[in-house]
Amino acid sequence: MTDPHNRLLALDLVLPTPAAPVANYVPFVRCGDFVHISGQVSLDAQGGIRGVVGEDIDLETAQAAARLCALNLIAQINAACGGDLTMVRRVVKLGGFVQSGPLFFDIPQVINGASDLMVEVFGDAGRHARSAVGVYRLPFNFAVEVDALVDAPENPR
Repeated sequence: MTDPHNRLLALDLVLPTPAAPVANYVPFVRCGDFVHISGQVSLDAQGGIRGVVGEDIDLETAQAAARLCALNLIAQINAACGGDLTMVRRVVKLGGFVQSGPLFFDIPQVINGASDLMVEVFGDAGRHARSAVGVYRLPFNFAVEVDALVDAPENPR
């Protein structure tokens, strides 16, 4: 597998500083070889992508929001792995939530923005199981939120 750090460089992507929790939870929990990453929203240095998909935001913008969530997930994964993304053996599952208008049904296509980035960065190890759910509201009016389960042992075999 190509080093995920090199893939990020090739994609001209810089990992953001992992976001601090905004309530009573932690950004990730390690359980054995698995790391559960709390939901990451479509936040960036400019404030992020907010609004209702299908009303305020179009499909292309929503896909960019999901990609931004994935970049934030990778930043949290990087923190959980002590800065060594080569510890990731597999992105096991993504859970995607889209703040959707009542007539917007392309929810899986939105979450493809996150799925595609995982494969771009981790190669075949980035292929994962997934849920894609439309929701009425997301925290702080963010358009998309994605969480993850990753196989990344502390002591790789």
